[in-house]
Amino acid sequence: MKRKVIIMGAAGRDFHNFNVFFRDNKDYEVVAFTATQIPGIDDKKYPAELAGKLYPKGIKIQPESDVVELIKKHKVDLVVFAYSDQPHEVVMNKGAMVNAAGADFMMMGTTNTMVKTTKPLVTICAARTGCGKSQTTRAVVKALKAQKLKVVSIRHPMPYGDLVAQKVQRYAELSDLKKHNCTIEEMEEYEPHIMMGSVIYAGVDYEAIVREAEKEADVIIWDGGNNDIPFYCSDKQINIVVVDPHRPGDEISYYPGETNLQLADVVVINKIDSADLADIQEVRENVRSINKKAIIIEAASPLFVDHPEMIMDKRVLVVEDGPTLTHGEMAYGAGVIAAEKYGCAELVDPREWAVGEIKETFEKYPEIGTLLPAMGYSAKQIKDLEKTINTTDCDSVVIATPIDLRRIVKIKKPACQVQYELQEIGTPTIAEVLKDIKKKK
Repeated sequence: MKRKVIIMGAAGRDFHNFNVFFRDNKDYEVVAFTATQIPGIDDKKYPAELAGKLYPKGIKIQPESDVVELIKKHKVDLVVFAYSDQPHEVVMNKGAMVNAAGADFMMMGTTNTMVKTTKPLVTICAARTGCGKSQTTRAVVKALKAQKLKVVSIRHPMPYGDLVAQKVQRYAELSDLKKHNCTIEEMEEYEPHIMMGSVIYAGVDYEAIVREAEKEADVIIWDGGNNDIPFYCSDKQINIVVVDPHRPGDEISYYPGETNLQLADVVVINKIDSADLADIQEVRENVRSINKKAIIIEAASPLFVDHPEMIMDKRVLVVEDGPTLTHGEMAYGAGVIAAEKYGCAELVDPREWAVGEIKETFEKYPEIGTLLPAMGYSAKQIKDLEKTINTTDCDSVVIATPIDLRRIVKIKKPACQVQYELQEIGTPTIAEVLKDIKKKK
């Protein structure tokens, strides 16, 4: 008898787990995906073109809120939890709900979900969304390029559009962002690689993706999203994990961030220039309590603002990275730190002027407060973001997204851009731990 399965996800790990384990597995029948976190993905199908010969009609994607009803309707045997950045308590609350409905509950491990690559591999992951993984990834790329290596990155999936068209995507030019109809979230992750002269892949089918990447790479970088565990492994591999002392304790209390920490060869304790000493020490002790062998690198993420005069004594609207504020649960980010550093008169609360899906985001995540999350998963959301910015009563706008939002959104107010880079403090450095990567086991 086939075991009937539901995969709980958010358009990323769920599709990957299906592709590498369930797709051609005759012992299981996946009756549905459920979706959460990302708006607008819970009324689609995982298409037949990607689902394989066992699923000629594809697989429905339904709201996670329907999971108990779906378990009972389809007599489901097993529910697989397949998304990230969740407190341990929340994961087990969902497990209890699934068990009470009659099904088994499972989180899949590394053996059944990692695809092996023939190339040396550097994985960059994090304990939480918003730890500073992006600037760490840029530092890794620079260090490998300094060794005269051809670096190809593969980004954790963000397939929120046409899944068939997004099976394998390659980005090498800025024009590729338009070609693939990228959302703001996708551009934030792909554009920095392109600007460094690097190639980055993404999509849906990650075995097909890595086989393409291997054709042009000396070294592959896994640019992990959220705090998910890597999709790949290699005989020559270094796992780098970033932790955040602004949220001490999260590195050992979130799933699967703690898994990343246990897998880490190198742990980067970031933001030590702006965190409390006691919190830095707590994170350091937590790291050592579960991973005694990892190399620890301490780092800062200094800020650079292109027009600081637009902040000083001004009433400013701060626009931060969307996922960092929503499921990353950060109360502030680089924009707030920059606003305070350069002496703003006031942080303007945008909620009074929020419209459409931006208003809905504030309702779903009320803890965001006086910041504006740069949500851009769809054209409508981008339009709502633009209108919210332009109608908010402020003197200027502080943009703290990984890309310059002014390229995407027509901002009718004075606006400045906050940028940040990783700066290692003392030794060892990322360049030192990556030395002779092709010889490492």
